[in-house]
Amino acid sequence: MRKISSVTRRQKLEEEIGQTRPFDSAQAEATMNVLRTADVLRHRFAEILEPHGLSGQQYNVLRILRGARPDPLETMEIVDRMLEKTPGITRMLDRLEENGLVERRRRPEDRRCLLRSITPKGLELLAVLDEPIADSHRRALAMLDGEQVETLTELLTAIREDIG
Repeated sequence: MRKISSVTRRQKLEEEIGQTRPFDSAQAEATMNVLRTADVLRHRFAEILEPHGLSGQQYNVLRILRGARPDPLETMEIVDRMLEKTPGITRMLDRLEENGLVERRRRPEDRRCLLRSITPKGLELLAVLDEPIADSHRRALAMLDGEQVETLTELLTAIREDIG
C-alpha cells in the first residue's frame, strides 16, 4: 500500500487541475478530489467501452437490464437504477434498440407503458466486457487493501445519503 503525505497529495491535485491558489477548505479539496477521481475513472471506463460503440451510460443500462432478467423494466425503473442520471433516456434506449442490444414491448394491460429488456446480442456484448471491466475495477483500487476499499465505500455512501 502506498502512503501519500497530505502536502504531496494537495500539491498533486493542484498541479493536475492547474490551480494556483490553495483550496478554501479541506472540504473543498476533498470534493475536488472526488470529482477529479470520478473523471479519471470515467475516462478509463470509456476506453474499454468505446471500441464496442458504447458510452458509460449505455453500458449501465445494459447492466441494469441484465440484472433484471428475466423481467423487463419500465423506462422509469431503469432511470431510478442508473448510476448517472441522464436526460434523454428514451433516445438512449431507442439507440440501443436500433443496435439490437435492447428490445421493447408494450405492457398488455396498459399499452402506454413500454417495457425494455436486453437481447441475446446485448448479453453477448456484456459477456465480452465483463472481464475487462472487472480488471479495470481491480486496477483502479489496487493501491488500497480490502479494509480501505470497504472504508472508501462506506464514506462515499454516507456522503450520498447525507446530500440526497
